[in-house]
Amino acid sequence: MCTPGTERAEPLISPANADEIKGSARSVPGVHIRDVLDAVAAHHPGLVSKFGGHAMAAGLSLPRQNFAAFSAAFDEEVRRHLAAEDLRGVIMSDGELVPGDLNLDMAELLRSSGPWGQTFPEPLFDGLFEIVSQRVVGERHLKLVVKIPGCDKLLDAIAFNTAEQAWPRESAQARVAYKLDVNDYRGQRSAQLLVEHIETM
Repeated sequence: MCTPGTERAEPLISPANADEIKGSARSVPGVHIRDVLDAVAAHHPGLVSKFGGHAMAAGLSLPRQNFAAFSAAFDEEVRRHLAAEDLRGVIMSDGELVPGDLNLDMAELLRSSGPWGQTFPEPLFDGLFEIVSQRVVGERHLKLVVKIPGCDKLLDAIAFNTAEQAWPRESAQARVAYKLDVNDYRGQRSAQLLVEHIETM
């Protein structure tokens, strides 16, 4: 499944004091973020005060007045390592679960099978669902009830921090990328889909 928009390697910058700003960077496959910062520092002496990290994460400090020049140099260096197709967000799915696997037992088995990490990601599945209902909860989260077409079983699903996005209307069919998790609410445990991405069919 392909997501709209792009993935990018970029630092998150915040003020440290009146004269200095600090950044925390996370990368994407194909970009060794610490090496990118090393190249920027080597090609532009004095631009970065200090930096450190590894392939997928790094930190840095620089004078506040250098931010614009750093941004341009960083962007230029990252583009040397990535082609346009590398910047397209792609969701890698472990495939579809059959209706009989969309249950609490499977959700608890998956939860207990971790820990998950960068090179051992939590399983992500996809499938075709019908949107039965949807509502915003906690101001920013979209709570859904879905079902597999042709199957009467209803499933709870939630998409965090996405209420402002345009989502499928009720009764629409959509392909959903999700993690199967346990919803523990007021002592009641049930299977729940943690929605990562959704596309109307």
